[in-house]
Amino acid sequence: MDKNTQHSILFVCHGNICRSPMAEFVMKDLVKKAGQEDCFIIESAATSTEEIGNSVYPPARRKLAEHGIGCAGKTARQMKRSDYDRYDLLIGMDSWNIRNMRNICGGDPEGKIVMLMDFTRRPGDVADPWYTGNFEATWRDVSEGCQALLDRLLNRPGSKRENYCSEECLHKNLTDEEYENLYDEGRGDSYYTSWVD
Repeated sequence: MDKNTQHSILFVCHGNICRSPMAEFVMKDLVKKAGQEDCFIIESAATSTEEIGNSVYPPARRKLAEHGIGCAGKTARQMKRSDYDRYDLLIGMDSWNIRNMRNICGGDPEGKIVMLMDFTRRPGDVADPWYTGNFEATWRDVSEGCQALLDRLLNRPGSKRENYCSEECLHKNLTDEEYENLYDEGRGDSYYTSWVD
């Protein structure tokens, strides 16, 4: 990693053709606009092998293009165990991603594996357009999550969490079963003790 790099992020979803590449390129765009390109490494990957080598799904590509964001050259790759050491944050799109990411990495001893929407005021899953076809909903979730994440990493006023890998961090202390039950019950907010206004 370059000595100037301060943050390395891997966004992850099931196939790496919709949600995680959208997050990758939205985050890159936000970082570029903030003049922080040299401080970040931002990539994305899949938990599965189903789409390896395939380009970003056309509707996802079109949704990015609507907002002036390109993703040329991106092809799906699978997450590897070694990614755990390479990145500061490994960010899943939903609770199923989180379970699979933990399996690939052999656990999460450093509390690096988190969900994108947990940086917002409405923790939960990023809408999955593969089943709904609603790429606008996915765009809204990804945009909100990436902006909140960037605000947190740059310590901007109004950022939502005091420390993304603190002892209070949800993913560090709950088992996979507890984690899934939490979101099934819609009680994500109650587990945060480090929200700020």
